[in-house]
Amino acid sequence: MANFETIEVTTDILLCGGGMAACGAAVEASYWANKNGLKVTLVDKAAMDRSGAVAMGLSAINQYVDINSGNNTCEDYVRYVRTDLMGVARDDLVYDIARHVDSSVHLFEKWGLPIWLDADGKYVHEGRWQLMINGESYKVIVAEAAKNALAQNGGEYFERVFITYPLLDGDRIAGAVGFSTREEKFYVFKAKAVLAAMGGAVHVFKPRSAGEGLGRAWYPPWNSGSSLYFTLMAGAEQTCQEVRFIPVRFKDAYGPVGAWFLLFKSRATNAMGGEYMVERKPELENWAPYGLAKPIPANLRNYLGMLDEFEGKGPIYMRTEEAIQKIANQYADDPKAFKKKMKELEAEAWEDFLDMTISQAILWAGTNVQPEEKSSEIAAAEPYFIGSHSGASGAWVSGPKDLAPADYFWGYEYMSTVKGLFCAGDASGASSHKFSSGSHAEGRAAGKSMVRFVMDNNTLPNVDAAQVADLKAKTLKPIDLFTEFGGKSSDPDINPEFMKPKMFMFRLQKIMDEYAAGVTAGFKTNEAKLNRALELLGWLKEDSEKLAAQDLHELMRCHENIQRMWQAETHVRTILFRQETRWPGYYFRSDYPTMNEADWKCFVNCSFKGGNWEFKKVPILTIVD
Repeated sequence: MANFETIEVTTDILLCGGGMAACGAAVEASYWANKNGLKVTLVDKAAMDRSGAVAMGLSAINQYVDINSGNNTCEDYVRYVRTDLMGVARDDLVYDIARHVDSSVHLFEKWGLPIWLDADGKYVHEGRWQLMINGESYKVIVAEAAKNALAQNGGEYFERVFITYPLLDGDRIAGAVGFSTREEKFYVFKAKAVLAAMGGAVHVFKPRSAGEGLGRAWYPPWNSGSSLYFTLMAGAEQTCQEVRFIPVRFKDAYGPVGAWFLLFKSRATNAMGGEYMVERKPELENWAPYGLAKPIPANLRNYLGMLDEFEGKGPIYMRTEEAIQKIANQYADDPKAFKKKMKELEAEAWEDFLDMTISQAILWAGTNVQPEEKSSEIAAAEPYFIGSHSGASGAWVSGPKDLAPADYFWGYEYMSTVKGLFCAGDASGASSHKFSSGSHAEGRAAGKSMVRFVMDNNTLPNVDAAQVADLKAKTLKPIDLFTEFGGKSSDPDINPEFMKPKMFMFRLQKIMDEYAAGVTAGFKTNEAKLNRALELLGWLKEDSEKLAAQDLHELMRCHENIQRMWQAETHVRTILFRQETRWPGYYFRSDYPTMNEADWKCFVNCSFKGGNWEFKKVPILTIVD
């Protein structure tokens, strides 16, 4: 076996992840841990400053309830989220995040985040729930606060350490193991409580971008399903794993469209100039009551545009030139003011990308696009698994004591069904539309709850040495395979004894794209295709034992793709279980083409224990009318 040094770290609270949720947990858990003599440790695959979905920056904070204004309530936000997910959401979790999110936003501003202000000194809203920010350094600012909080109570944080497996003591979480992506070190983290906040999953499906743009995705390409894999292997119950998110973005570089629709009030049209949201409005009646709500759910907006594409009316264009001209025309009587406003709008159009999707600005520049003069293509991206945006996949967690129905509460807020294992951000399910700010707020709530759990269960779980040795061998097996068989061929990527991670990923993406409603399949699938996907995934799982790594970077890639494979299987099995189409525009089951409120207005939950899958329906219990 590869001769990696074993490093043991013992702590009270272990935070796995470095994104917005983990940073929120670090701030809050450290505060309460310091009062109770506890140690908090954070371990992240990346560097915290640029880790997670906000790594490259962000141009808007997408959840700000603005409770103090009296214009919005938590109940309003719950209704909005529940409708957008076609009736499938945990009211208690959404409400809890909504009542705490404003305080997270105010912390961001206190820490130095520039939030746009109007002439009266009030926040500039992009939409009802969104605030405009100068957010290139958003994550750096939030990470600095998390690092400071950890340092103040003697906590630690480890960067560039990839978590591979959970440690268990019977039915209780006992920690986690992983390896350094920079040094030959294997880490064993022992803890009394563990937070999973390691993001969602990208590149499970074949992306639209190929060749030079292979690594591009709307959601961070390094998110590989770590949260799902870690919690699933620990035995935690999952929910909403059939709900993938497909964002419509500017084509090829995945630039955001939110500011154009909400701030610039732009239209999207087909190649003939038809506005599909107007021309196809009658289709929304087929998805009542959700299709008749305002705002129209994201998946249905996608679906109407897809229908135009399926009928050969594409490409679909964002009418940027029309939107900019319409705003500037308000100043038409004053040429000087008109010219100034045009310059201002042009700068805002570019900054929207420069804050968060620089590649889109580069593509615009490289293709001579001037948004004030020319429309740009938009398109539905490939599917992603994300519990914080318009998706809902994640672990089934306990709600807050004062809000949750009895069936949704089991002692500690945001704890999964595994004792001591907590979840936040993309790791927790059925509470979508928390975005960056809500994920931070959820992390804070989970961090405080973890401290309470540890005070009530203040003994270190047992960690079996044999379990650690086995997990170390499994973690390093790809290195051992390459060391043993690498000399069998002159090309390190072609060998009869093993497979490299990139080819493995291509196989996975081809399966999911063609059989599980990917881009190539027009986001459509059926029972026969899903069963074929499971057959092919079964063979892929056998071959995963032959993944080989030439170096530490490839070792990381091997484990990322194992995680993606389990995310894929969980997704396929859950879609197969839910016999209806509830989210057209995210996926469409051709054999069950309609929504079935009587039988399927429910959560679909699953778990994997003892080598067996278990699926069940769970009732949706509302707390907001």
